[in-house]
Amino acid sequence: MKQKVVALLQKAVEVLIEQSVLQSEWIPDISVERTRDAQHGDFACNLAMMLAKSAKKSPRQLAEVIIAALPEDANVEKVEIAGPGFINFFVNPNAQHEIIADVLRLGSSFGKSDVGAGQKIQVEFVSANPTGPLHVGHGRGAVYGSVISELLRAVGYDVANEYYVNDAGRQMDILATSVWLRYLECCGQTFQFPSNGYKGAYVKDIARQFFDRINRDFCFVATEVFDGVPVDEPQGGDKEQHIDGLITKAQALLGRERYAQIFQEGLTAILADIREDLSAFGVDYQHWFFESLLVEDGSIEDALGRLDKAGHLYQKEGATWFASSALGDEKDRVVVRENGQTTYFASDIAYHMNKLDRGFERIINVWGADHHGYIPRVRAAMTALGADSAKLDVLLVQFAVLYRGDEKVQMSTRSGDFVTLRHLCDEVGLDAARFFYVMRKSDQHMDFDLKLATSKTNDNPVFYVQYAYARICSVLRQLEEKGLSRNSQQGLDNSALLSTDHEVSLVGLLAQYPEVVERSALKYEPHHLVHFLRDLANYFHTYYNAEQFLVEDAKLRDARVSLIEAVQQCLTNGLVLLGVSSPEIM
Repeated sequence: MKQKVVALLQKAVEVLIEQSVLQSEWIPDISVERTRDAQHGDFACNLAMMLAKSAKKSPRQLAEVIIAALPEDANVEKVEIAGPGFINFFVNPNAQHEIIADVLRLGSSFGKSDVGAGQKIQVEFVSANPTGPLHVGHGRGAVYGSVISELLRAVGYDVANEYYVNDAGRQMDILATSVWLRYLECCGQTFQFPSNGYKGAYVKDIARQFFDRINRDFCFVATEVFDGVPVDEPQGGDKEQHIDGLITKAQALLGRERYAQIFQEGLTAILADIREDLSAFGVDYQHWFFESLLVEDGSIEDALGRLDKAGHLYQKEGATWFASSALGDEKDRVVVRENGQTTYFASDIAYHMNKLDRGFERIINVWGADHHGYIPRVRAAMTALGADSAKLDVLLVQFAVLYRGDEKVQMSTRSGDFVTLRHLCDEVGLDAARFFYVMRKSDQHMDFDLKLATSKTNDNPVFYVQYAYARICSVLRQLEEKGLSRNSQQGLDNSALLSTDHEVSLVGLLAQYPEVVERSALKYEPHHLVHFLRDLANYFHTYYNAEQFLVEDAKLRDARVSLIEAVQQCLTNGLVLLGVSSPEIM
């Protein structure tokens, strides 16, 4: 109905342009919103207020002119002017019931649109360093990114999901060295494991599997490995210098080929786990992009060359700097260190250049909230490369904090003390995990309540929504078990019989679903959809407790069954977008 109101206003504007009351260049996108107070009608528009100055009329005067130009429509009962010039539309109550037929006719397509018109969008999310299993802190970004992608597809965008694999940085060298040191332990060597190494049990598992396959071919005596390496922090040294010294020693003793082999051993094993965990979590990618490719194909060198040619690079203290402060960043950034190695930021510049070169019209990066300060430098780099930085949207996600009772669970990949995403799914289930992660706005703090997520009570929001769907399935089974006849068309023809407060509320809410999907997609805010589904479930449960559906009056019975079938379809459509199931029995 909202689109019908917009169409009526567009026709009125066309008439007024023909009459020279308005000019086409004045006309903005016509925005119609649902009113908060039923006394002000069903829909309101501020078009008269927006055009009054250009038309040289007061908003209320122009509103009168617009209303006079509106074509008649049986679905609109009346139109009034409110306040400073709002145009309020009162919809014929019987017209509202058309939404039931729309939902049942469209089925799984109800709520979808072509607003995006096929525009190509890339959504990059999670992209955790492949140095350990994904933990519950990564889960929120995983669900958020995947749901945003589904919402954008639902409104007509061509969306590609991508995972950026950071396989070329120092952290990967720390992982490779950690795997090798655990391998040396498998060989019988004893030593103090570095405080800054990766200590998780998964590193030992990778090392053991490597040892079982190659035996002692990569073994060295511990004293030789640690000879000349700066002492570790517990012994009064510097942990960073200690691990860097061990990396250098590993590379020297193993040589290029064998070091690359053990490096790949860790990367392959952990990346396989990440892929498996994400797929089981309902998160799939069209593309996995490896940072190492940017080095191998010369993309980093090319990107820096483009920046240099445009005059954005300079030399200082032996390093190469990007003059990002001139483009909105708080300070300039190093892109090539004194030792000639490029920085992570240099890789990121090349990666974003690659995204643009692949023809994406919009780029969405889902990052942890701790990356907030990184946004200006990336935008500066895009501008320096000659791209429109407005094409980049960075969506920040606060890590969810897990609690067991009153005790906060610490999560550190380096120490190995963390709860994996796999463990979370095993404990609370996929549906609860995904639903809970998008219940709040992504940049808001979130405590994950394990006890609530596993409860089968109405306090558990995902259970509450799924239970509404299951209850409708139960009613439809009862209809069949009791041998009652069903005439779907009769139900639609008699929708005017749906006049109780509960029925009017449900019908009105169903009509809002397409708007909720569009708003959730365009604003990148899936929590709006979550709240809608909870409201829809609440209205249904209240209706279920107040009325009988399978009444003797066949016309009323068919009308009510059609209504709850529409509610059922709307619930499952929304849950599908969230990646949550619709169980028929609970």
